[in-house]
Amino acid sequence: MKQDSLPLVIVAAVARNGAIGDGKRLLWHVRGDLRHFRALTLGKPLIMGRRTFESIGRALPGRRTIVVTRDADFHAPDIAVDHDIEAAIARAGDFARRENAEEIIVAGGGEIYAQTIARASRLCITEIDLAPAGDVRFPPIDPALWQEVRREPQPRTPRDDADFCFVDYARRLG
Repeated sequence: MKQDSLPLVIVAAVARNGAIGDGKRLLWHVRGDLRHFRALTLGKPLIMGRRTFESIGRALPGRRTIVVTRDADFHAPDIAVDHDIEAAIARAGDFARRENAEEIIVAGGGEIYAQTIARASRLCITEIDLAPAGDVRFPPIDPALWQEVRREPQPRTPRDDADFCFVDYARRLG
């Protein structure tokens, strides 16, 4: 990572079996995770893949959304489109500097996480206590590279599909 680049922070909800998605269908509804995601990402540029964007269906308020896609014809209101992760990171850095954001958020999906985990400085993972048969997986979190720095179990409400826990990881130095 270059000295002048802003930290990349990966934010994801991950099931026990590593599943994060299944096509365009959400695998669970955990209201506390949605609130946590909003708190972590508000005012920061978000990088996400086209399928993740399409599953959300719109640009999220209060965040600059950059969609990475190979589809040269893709466009949607209120988003920026890039065709590779390097261009998306550069654009997110420009947005972040203009808007005084301290970091860039990577918000999915599986391909985008796989392309950025080696560059990320922090992982903000919501562990979902389910094991659904999703077809999109989060990359393995290698304990030789990542140190758990915070674990905060959350109270399940009647509106949540599962128990869940917020877990933060920092990249190990050296």
